[in-house]
Amino acid sequence: MVSVIHREIDAEFTRIVSKNLKQSFFHGLDELVPRFLRLYRHRETVKELSAFLASLDADNSNQQKRAVVLLALPHFLKEDPSHFFKICKPNEDTEAIKGMDVGILIVTEDAERPVPKEVVDVVLAVEESVVLRKLKDVPHAFALLMGLLYVLNIQYPKGLRYMFEVIQKVIMKIGENTCSSRVNGVRNKLMSTNM
Repeated sequence: MVSVIHREIDAEFTRIVSKNLKQSFFHGLDELVPRFLRLYRHRETVKELSAFLASLDADNSNQQKRAVVLLALPHFLKEDPSHFFKICKPNEDTEAIKGMDVGILIVTEDAERPVPKEVVDVVLAVEESVVLRKLKDVPHAFALLMGLLYVLNIQYPKGLRYMFEVIQKVIMKIGENTCSSRVNGVRNKLMSTNM
């Protein structure tokens, strides 16, 4: 059932945008992961970024790098992800999604780490309701969330405008010619050869 919903989101996204959802998301993300990590290391004095980068010491896999780039992005952009991204223990998910208009919830026994090593479940929530669960991992949750936002025509959360704009225009290259000056600055830093 879940894979049917994923395929429907993929198909509708492709119909709307004329791009494959997961292909554009993961190709763009994988191309930029090393550059994002270098940018984050240059701004490591930001406490939250340091904690995310430290999680790579325990697990330096490609999946972990992807998750760190995505989860640390709002902190790098000086946005507050507290109502978008939450971590909770099993059986606390109903309480954790309260106040979440749009977001990702990671269910884990290890709720103290910024990027948990062992994940029980990854959940997408819209308007304080679980819309998808049993997602593969955090990067796939972000990809499906971008698809859902397009398919359901949901506005990006105002407090995370720049994070979603970076994902859409820099990572996925959708409407990349019309981005805000802040996002254009991030793109220029990512593309700089002096990093």
